[in-house]
Amino acid sequence: MQLVVARIGRAHGIKGEVTVEVRTDEPELRLGPGAVLATEPASAGPLTIESGRVHSGRLLLRFEGVRDRNAAEALRNTLLIAEVDPEELPEDPEEFYDHQLIDLDVVTVDGTEVGRISEISHLPYQDLLVVKRPDGGEVMIPFVSEVVPEIDLEAQRAVIDPPPGLLDEAEAEIAGSRKDETEGNRKGGTEGNRKGETADSGVTEGDGKGGTAGGREDGSS
Repeated sequence: MQLVVARIGRAHGIKGEVTVEVRTDEPELRLGPGAVLATEPASAGPLTIESGRVHSGRLLLRFEGVRDRNAAEALRNTLLIAEVDPEELPEDPEEFYDHQLIDLDVVTVDGTEVGRISEISHLPYQDLLVVKRPDGGEVMIPFVSEVVPEIDLEAQRAVIDPPPGLLDEAEAEIAGSRKDETEGNRKGGTEGNRKGETADSGVTEGDGKGGTAGGREDGSS
């Protein structure tokens, strides 16, 4: 099976290096020196990776036979494609390849049918499951553990726990109104209490920051 593992970006420097938009959770395996990759368009390849390094948070690759900036720039927007055994699974059980997710039925935690996964959209900040609804519409589901708590490959099902408004815009409006009302009431009471505490006991307002979003892995490999 052929899977897209990266897209070539702009040239870097004058010695043939290119920036790469990685589309695999296993770049050390798929994009290591010596890897031979097919391309889209096919006329640009195959390409053999000669070396790679990380610069300012981005992966830079150099391919055999690509020695100057002009040759590197000519590869811009080319997709890099790896041959993968369809039976191969990621090492991490929480990771999935795109072909494992396509066509899974999507249901909510209470069993409500949502649709079927038609595509995986790989964005810089997170992956999205593109779900085709029974009525022909589409909905984008963030592929993070809080929203997609379960992937059952045997049952060919993805279970989601959508926040208000993800599937129904009316729910978002109701939730937003309630939130505004709550924050308005909370704001009036809290400010009064804080002012009184500061004046009487010298209590100072603190600024607490925290919380990280846990997510699923790409699995586009």
